[in-house]
Amino acid sequence: MPKVTYRVYVVELSKKVFTENWKFRAANPQFNGTLECLYVGMTSKTPAERLKQHKTGYINGKGHKLSANIVQKYGIYLRPSLYEHLNVEPMTRAEALAMEEKLALHLRRQGYAVWFN
Repeated sequence: MPKVTYRVYVVELSKKVFTENWKFRAANPQFNGTLECLYVGMTSKTPAERLKQHKTGYINGKGHKLSANIVQKYGIYLRPSLYEHLNVEPMTRAEALAMEEKLALHLRRQGYAVWFN
């Protein structure tokens, strides 16, 4: 069985997420409205395939919804310049989860409003 590799990705969200979603707003008290609202995730798919799953409300064969509501409702497009440099080496699931959090917190420190799981 081939080894599954993971990667991180970033989706730009509509700024409406900041005014309409109190959880998103509460998670980003540092946000001043200058930069964009973002979602950081990790996947074994290509980032484009994963964004499509989010936007279509994808449900897997076991009946589990795999899309994040926040991306389904507010996701606009991928932001490869914010993540491609991190996907040069294959990552395990654990490494990708750690990278997801590290990237999300880094982007918050830069002034973006960021959601990650």
